[in-house]
Amino acid sequence: MSRPEFRCEVRVQYLPERSNPPEGPYGFAYTVTIRNTGDITAQLVARHWIVTDAHGQREDVRGLAVVGQQPLLKPGEQFEYSSWTRVATPHGQMRGTFFCMTEDAHAFEADIPAFELVFPGLLH
Repeated sequence: MSRPEFRCEVRVQYLPERSNPPEGPYGFAYTVTIRNTGDITAQLVARHWIVTDAHGQREDVRGLAVVGQQPLLKPGEQFEYSSWTRVATPHGQMRGTFFCMTEDAHAFEADIPAFELVFPGLLH
């Protein structure tokens, strides 16, 4: 039986030009690599990000597509994109979910594991 599966990896980079230390906010770029590790072609349709700062303030970001695209990935293919976010504190966290659809209209979710947003030098 065919199974859809997308795996996600994220790389983070601090953005000094989008930050205002020490009072904040702090800007971070993130690059997401989405790989179709299943055995069926599927499309990324929408996203849900949860961004949390060090005080526990949570922002939910939902929308269609990623950077204006809804990539259709065959088994083994990958798609990479970069975006950015800001948090009020020098340390925060992001995690999320991509909502996806197979060619025969079966919906599934791809989890984006939690990753840290850390001002350089904050954690040793």
